[in-house]
Amino acid sequence: MTDQSFDVVVVGGGPAGATAAHKLATQGHSVMLLDKAGRIKPCGGAIPPRLIRDFEIPDSLLCAKITCARMISPTDRKVDIPIENGFVGMVNREEFDEFLRVRAAEAGATRETGSFLSVDREDGMPLVRYRTKSGEQAVRARMVIGADGARSAVAKQSLKRGMTKSVFAYHEIIKAPDDGANYDAKRCEVYYKGRLSPDFYAWVFPHGKTASIGVGSAHKGFSLRQAVRDLRDDQHLGDVETVRTEGAPIPLKPLKKWDNGQDVIVVGDAAGVVAPCSGEGIYYAMASADMAAECVSEALVTGKAKALATARKRFMKAHGRVFLSLGVLQWFWYQNDKRRERFVTMCADKDVQQLTFDAYMNKELVRRKKVAHMKVAMKDLAHLLRIVRPVKPGTEATS
Repeated sequence: MTDQSFDVVVVGGGPAGATAAHKLATQGHSVMLLDKAGRIKPCGGAIPPRLIRDFEIPDSLLCAKITCARMISPTDRKVDIPIENGFVGMVNREEFDEFLRVRAAEAGATRETGSFLSVDREDGMPLVRYRTKSGEQAVRARMVIGADGARSAVAKQSLKRGMTKSVFAYHEIIKAPDDGANYDAKRCEVYYKGRLSPDFYAWVFPHGKTASIGVGSAHKGFSLRQAVRDLRDDQHLGDVETVRTEGAPIPLKPLKKWDNGQDVIVVGDAAGVVAPCSGEGIYYAMASADMAAECVSEALVTGKAKALATARKRFMKAHGRVFLSLGVLQWFWYQNDKRRERFVTMCADKDVQQLTFDAYMNKELVRRKKVAHMKVAMKDLAHLLRIVRPVKPGTEATS
């Protein structure tokens, strides 16, 4: 039994959980934000301009501003894609996530550090059990939001759903080397090489004083650690000091249902909202949480639990086409090195670059550019039919 009760208990204090807690607290609801101590998710840390704008992220949180993305093919062909009239922000998750949690607390949310155990029932209402250094605790809630990651215990218990299709990501945070031929503090590098990842990609992302070197794959038995070692050796970064290492699954397909139809809903990685192909998740986690918080608030005010289902519908209406397009792209182009080579060749095309970055920066497909879409579709078809020949190995293209 417990005397503590809240309108909402949010399980998980990452970008999704902290965003939901902040939104609900600003709307006047009593909120508890439950989060584990010392939790840092392996993450490239890229946030697009729309996230910075929509969620009012201060410039001081950006540890780097990326102005170029470099794509590297299996034959080491390099395609530089400049980010014109803007940048992609990079954040360190330990600082970024804490900022969001503090902001939620300043809005009125109660922070609690502990490990989630279960959602039980007491008088027909959720009873959230968790463990702290002082022992097992429990609080009542009218609503529960699960923002507890890809292996969400909330989703497993309350929605009877496990982890969706995913890749496992592993990265090593190193001290940032000096700028040179193998490293640029304003450039993200993405490696499409089967020996580094048979079904996804590897990366080097600058983080100001540090850098993230990582790889993702869904293939069982593939050594992610060895792949990262190989990438570091390839880029002459093997002797650079390693700060820490991290690994975690990344879901690549949204759950078909986010709520239990009564008083529990999941968001972020727990809901599977990470973009296929790119693995980008911070923006989508925060967007899903913002929408879910609106629906939870409506359910609390009206007493109509059906409002919870609206969150997924709104999210998929806004981002479903992007997820579908990226899923098809990943399924086809990541299958083998011949297709990866053609994929990187296609990325050198200015129309492809423009539409890709418009979609990334604004988080929507740019429908108004019909001629550009048609041109990209024809070029894509040419690559599919192998009408276009890949550029010779070792060729570097700068666009």
